[in-house]
Amino acid sequence: MRPLTDIETERLFEKLANYIGRNITHLIDRPTDPHCFRVQKDRVYYVRESIARLATSVAKANLLSLGTCLGKFTKTGKFKLHVTALDHIASHAKYKVWVKPNGEMPLLYGNNVLKAHVGRISEDTPEHQGVVFYSMNDTPLGFGVTARSTHEVRRLDPTSITAFRQSDVGEYLRDEDTLF
Repeated sequence: MRPLTDIETERLFEKLANYIGRNITHLIDRPTDPHCFRVQKDRVYYVRESIARLATSVAKANLLSLGTCLGKFTKTGKFKLHVTALDHIASHAKYKVWVKPNGEMPLLYGNNVLKAHVGRISEDTPEHQGVVFYSMNDTPLGFGVTARSTHEVRRLDPTSITAFRQSDVGEYLRDEDTLF
């Protein structure tokens, strides 16, 4: 378990900023409960600092996981967010898409969000911006990237793709062997 390098930190923050914008400061600056980012076997964890200090006494070979896994670094050095980061992203999301009940199952099976499945969308959402998908009763379902801006979505036909899915809670079942 080690701290992130400057390059790793930059790539992590670029990816998080795509979804939560300037709200990254809410993840880092928590005076009552300080947290930090740690790397273990190319996976990035969001850990309470007191627990991270205690984890230094555990051997690397014996330490499997610690805190919340936000994602992992690929072999090329890019950062990929995992569905396990959804709780932290959803609580600070800048742009949101609410999915109708008839669109929840296709999303959870790994499909993109169509215009017919969109219940609401945040105002002034730009194209290719990170969004969090919610059910109509505000339960986070996943996250992805918009295919069109809010203004373009209103003019689309019902079968057009509104947002590209990157991760959803259905991955807990589909990828349970490789997720952790």
